[in-house]
Order: sequence, then C-alpha cells, then structure tokens
Amino acid sequence: MSGSRFDRPGLNEVLSHLREFDSLVVWRLDRLGRSVKGLVELIEDLAKRKIHFQSITDQIDTSTPAGRFFFHVMASLSQMEKEICLQRTACGLEAARKLGRVGGRKRKMTDAKIDSAKKLLIAGTAPKDVAKHLGVSLPTLYRWIPAATMS
Repeated sequence: MSGSRFDRPGLNEVLSHLREFDSLVVWRLDRLGRSVKGLVELIEDLAKRKIHFQSITDQIDTSTPAGRFFFHVMASLSQMEKEICLQRTACGLEAARKLGRVGGRKRKMTDAKIDSAKKLLIAGTAPKDVAKHLGVSLPTLYRWIPAATMS
C-alpha cells in the first residue's frame, strides 16, 4: 500500500500491521471512512492483500460473498444518511438566517466596547490595560482595533 493513502489518524499504522488472512475489526462502519468511495477503496485494498473486514455494530464480515454485498449496501446507506443530514443542516441554517438569526458565538467586542477602546487608546492607556478593562484578551483587542490605528 502506498504511503499515506488513507487520511484517517492512525489508520495507516493499523493497516501496516495487518498480514494475510488477518481481519480488520471496527466498532461501526462510519468509524473507518468518510465516504463510500473511500470505504470501497479500503475494502478493495484489504481484499487484494487477503485481509478480511468486520464491523461489529453493522454485522458485516467481508470473508463471505453475502458479507461483501452487505458491506456495499451499508456503505451506500451511510453515505446517503450523511448527505441527508448535511442537507437538513443547510436548510435549517438558511431558515434561521431568514428569521434574522446569526449562528456562532456572541461577539466579545461590541460596538460600544470598540468605541470605548479607541477613546482609551487615544488617551494613552496601554493596550494591555484597555483589554483588561473591557474583559477581552489582547489578541481580541488587536483583532478589532489593529495596532496601526492605536496611536
């Protein structure tokens, strides 16, 4: 197998230890790959090396013809489930935006804090003290008021 073909942390190391007639056992199919194509490529690679695959939760065992068929069905269903979930999430975010909602964390630097910080900096207060007074970190202060504009 060539280098780092599979981009899952630790997977390449595990694959390098497998020998002919071993079985790669995982808890669930989705723990092994991110896409049907990736899963199929991995299982084909294992098959070429005469290594079997088993998924405990999905009850898949590629050492049998029925198991290999079931693997392809389950991999396709997993991919479809992932895509439906992504689609629903995108629709939900779009609906929320239409209602005026914005996702993510609330801003630490409000417009009032930015104005206050600018006044304090112009008055000669040290940026470190301004950040402490406003309850933000120094990098946050610099993100909203670049150092070039502080003098």
